[in-house]
Amino acid sequence: MNEPKSLLDSDGNPIKEHPDAPPPTERTKERKQEEEDFISVIIKRSDAAQRHPDDTLEKAIEEGSEQLKRPAVSLWLSSMAGGMIVGFSAMAVAVMVTLTHPLENVLLTRLASALVYPLGFVICIMSGAQLFTEHTATSMYPFLDRRSTFPKLLRLWSIVIAGNLIGAAIIGFLLSIADNVVKAKEGYLLIGEHLTEYSFESLFVSAVLAGWLMALGAWLVLATPPDSSQIMVVFIVTFVIGLGGLHHSIAGSAEMFTAWFIGDKHTPYEVFRFIGIALLGNTFGGSIFVAVLNYAHIRQTQVSE
Repeated sequence: MNEPKSLLDSDGNPIKEHPDAPPPTERTKERKQEEEDFISVIIKRSDAAQRHPDDTLEKAIEEGSEQLKRPAVSLWLSSMAGGMIVGFSAMAVAVMVTLTHPLENVLLTRLASALVYPLGFVICIMSGAQLFTEHTATSMYPFLDRRSTFPKLLRLWSIVIAGNLIGAAIIGFLLSIADNVVKAKEGYLLIGEHLTEYSFESLFVSAVLAGWLMALGAWLVLATPPDSSQIMVVFIVTFVIGLGGLHHSIAGSAEMFTAWFIGDKHTPYEVFRFIGIALLGNTFGGSIFVAVLNYAHIRQTQVSE
């Protein structure tokens, strides 16, 4: 009698079952049957099609597990690069605000800013650099599936946040020096006012919404084929964030650092108050509204009877 084949992940490697892992879902059984019935090239071609939600969740768990296992130095360098790259969104928005603000048309300024806001995010995410808000939810999935531990999750978050903020400070410093070329000082200062003028409650809820959207974007990237549709997903999600003027902790940090370095209107307290509240809201929005809800509804729908 032939032994049943072990379940394979998307790369063809056996999946090791954790002793505390939840029972297999119906989709898990279907994947196992597909591995037995079809040759791998046919299965791989299905990657170009829309994924079943349970397949997307399994891919998210694999992606999160890989990130949690990465060496600290690798995470640190990648997250610094991510913070610096997202700073180009800050530059693009500041240029648009500087050019359109004299026209005294709020709608034009908002639309122009929203159209260029996604550019740094597209470059960052498609280049594979670490961005905290993108990986907030992704790193939660293996923890929720009991394939990782909470200390490992905190380790990843801590390294990525620190790297992103250092990268944001570096790009803020460089943009302040290069402003004789970019000529966007007025835009940076106006953006700085937008980041600091709100109460704790307003800023926190705005950051929750931004974190929610960014984590949804990361989920949709995993759910779509690896082509231009992923770029469109990132663009749409970050366009909505820009259009709403919502507060993203890392891009906002690059904007806030630049406004601080380039003028004298903002104090260190204002800078770090914004960063702290935005990080808290982004974390809550990405982990609770996306990771927990996605994991719960998919597992509950697909759980074996």
